[in-house]
Formats: sequence, structure tokens, C-alpha cells
Amino acid sequence: MLDALEVFTTVVVGVMVGVEFSVAFVMNPIFNGLPDDSTVLARAHGGRVLGAVMPVWYLGSLALVAVWAVAGRRESGAGLVVAAGALLLVSVIMSVALLVPINNRGKTWTPENRPADWKQQANRWERYHYVRVAVIIAAFALLVTALT
Repeated sequence: MLDALEVFTTVVVGVMVGVEFSVAFVMNPIFNGLPDDSTVLARAHGGRVLGAVMPVWYLGSLALVAVWAVAGRRESGAGLVVAAGALLLVSVIMSVALLVPINNRGKTWTPENRPADWKQQANRWERYHYVRVAVIIAAFALLVTALT
């Protein structure tokens, strides 16, 4: 049963990492290459869609890692799982404190109501997101290492 939990958790976190990596290095560059009005609309729609899904995914991943840490506390690699959990907790805190406030504003923007500093806010969100992606990649790497 623990083996199944370990694999399931690693897959869930790994897919989350892939989505967030794609947002940072595929979707946002595509959006940024569009005309400004289209960029605002694409970011707003992406913010609404992912803003609804990602909280469940981040918290679910953290919960799975916590269960793994408790269930596997006597297994080799338990420290790596705890460290991965700590990094996922950091990513949740970063999300709530830094990224969600910007996303909540951005998902309501239209070409008609966007603020004058919308590009600066979008760039700030991207910088925070790059750091968050690095944090969750590190957490994923720790989980994969704990499996071996």
C-alpha cells in the first residue's frame, strides 16, 4: 500500500510541476507574443481556469506528501519526503502571499478595464512564478530520490 501511495503522490506532484513549468516557459511566452488586448484576455482566462484548479492540486499534493511522510517514517528516504513536504508548504505560502493576489486582480481584467501597470503586475507574477516552479521542481526531485 505504501508503494502505491509513493508512486501516486510522485505522479500527482510531477504532473503539477509539468503544468506549472508549461505555464512559465510555454504559455506565458506565447501570451506575451500576442497583441496586448489578446494577452490580457488570455491571461485573465488562464487565471480563472488555473486559479480554480491549482489550489486543490497544491493542497492535495501537500496532503499526499504528508501522508507519505507519516506512513513511511521508518523507511529510507523519509527525510527526503519531509524536505519535499516543507518545500511544497513554501510553495503554498508563496502562492497565497505573492501570486494569488496578483492573479485575483488579473483574472478580472479586460482590454477596457486593465490598469495602467498591468504589464508590471504580470511581470511580477511571472518572477514569483519562476521561483515557485524552482521550489516545486526541487520538491519533485526529492520525492523521486526518496523512491530509489
